Amino acid sequence: MAGRTKKTSDFDIVLVGQQGRLQYEALLLVASLRVMSPGFTGTVYVAEPQPGPLWPNDPRMTGDIRAALTDQGATILPFENTAFGHSYPHGNKIEALCAMPQGRPFLFLDSDTLITGDLSTLKADFTRPAASMRRTGTWPEEELYWPGYTATWKSLYDKFGLDGFEKTLDTSQPDEYWERYLYFNAGWVAGQDAPAFGARWRDWAVEIRDDRPEELVLQSLDPWLDQVSLPLVIHSFGGGRPGKDLAGLDGDLTCHYRLLPLLFARESDHVVQVLEQVSAPNRIKKLLKQYDPFKRMIYQGRGQKVRALFDQDNLPRPERKLRNRIKKEGFWMR
Repeated sequence: MAGRTKKTSDFDIVLVGQQGRLQYEALLLVASLRVMSPGFTGTVYVAEPQPGPLWPNDPRMTGDIRAALTDQGATILPFENTAFGHSYPHGNKIEALCAMPQGRPFLFLDSDTLITGDLSTLKADFTRPAASMRRTGTWPEEELYWPGYTATWKSLYDKFGLDGFEKTLDTSQPDEYWERYLYFNAGWVAGQDAPAFGARWRDWAVEIRDDRPEELVLQSLDPWLDQVSLPLVIHSFGGGRPGKDLAGLDGDLTCHYRLLPLLFARESDHVVQVLEQVSAPNRIKKLLKQYDPFKRMIYQGRGQKVRALFDQDNLPRPERKLRNRIKKEGFWMR
């Protein structure tokens, strides 16, 4: 019974919006939330990086996009980059969390996400942080002279004095197979206190970037730094792999599509229908059409041409083959 009292539907959402593709994705995400989750009562923060020494150009959104977001009830959350910025834009999600209000359950969503169900029905234990398991074995990479998965991951837990590495292992998976180890996609992250979580994530990511363990010497950290440090932070706050209470994320409630050609190629008919529904109103359409990939994919029918190339129940594997087929047909856009 005690565990049940920790579950709540009272949480805030945070995503990043900035100049370029992300501002249009942010608008599409918020529009999908308002259509699919009219009962959601939390605050929706669109975190916006501000100009500064870590950005060669102004990263802020255009005024018409900002106005459209606020018209739909979103709160623009300015934040300063102190650790990342232009050199590692994936770090925006980390520094955005640092700017959030304290003590509120949060759900971070990558901007390239659609809300496909009623998020107000999500009731989860945010005191136990978790993140998306819709991932592949992108890191670490197997190398000729590397020490292996166990030694690589354990060196990071040891670096930060974390106990319980063995408890993070999925022992149903073989030793030295990537899925045995705690690894997430940072497309969504849920937790109890965004600034505390973000500050630790930022500090540990910087430490790994600037002073990596010897076991990581052969490994690339760009673009994987956020996903390398994330399992350590989640474990340090007592979290782990998501439970059934979060199954709707990457399920019935959200779709992390990443790029529109991939959405049309592989996602369900429902996801495509949601995309077309939420992008149809003129006030949204006139803004999304400013971004050429959205204009061509959604409004000029290129997305449906991509969809017709594939049997969604029998997609090519790995994803590289999917991308290559779209590129061969001349339909790839990002």
